[in-house]
Amino acid sequence: MIRLLKIDRPEMKAVALDTSPVMLRAARKQFDNDASIKVIEHDLNFPLPKSLGYFDAVVSSLTIHHLPHKRKRSLYREVYDMLKPGGVFCNLDNITSPSMEHHIRFLHAIGFTPETESKSDKLLSMETQLGWLREIGFLDVDCYWKWLEMALLMGYKP
Repeated sequence: MIRLLKIDRPEMKAVALDTSPVMLRAARKQFDNDASIKVIEHDLNFPLPKSLGYFDAVVSSLTIHHLPHKRKRSLYREVYDMLKPGGVFCNLDNITSPSMEHHIRFLHAIGFTPETESKSDKLLSMETQLGWLREIGFLDVDCYWKWLEMALLMGYKP
């Protein structure tokens, strides 16, 4: 995700968090010669390190849906607290489908079946998550893009 964001923002600085050794190795290799990118091992099941600082944007992609719902909500609060005024939170992630038929349609579209889908997913409705973001204090909260069980949820810190 950082590589894509840097296309239009080559001067940006970023912190990449992950817990997977494979993903960390790939990120470190990709950004080895880029001092503007810091790669840190961190499990999102635990609070974000306060030492990360403050950010203009926090972007998450295909990660938060693995967390228990209670942790999702507390993470959203931590993200809010780390954003500078006017900062944006963007979460591209999996959400629940409105019905089992829609869920199966999504699985087939991405090459899975109910038998082969990930058992680590802890999906939650888009409406619930948007409500949490509003309750925390984010403004202009909305789903800015959606395709089946994939949604880009965003909000701004006043």
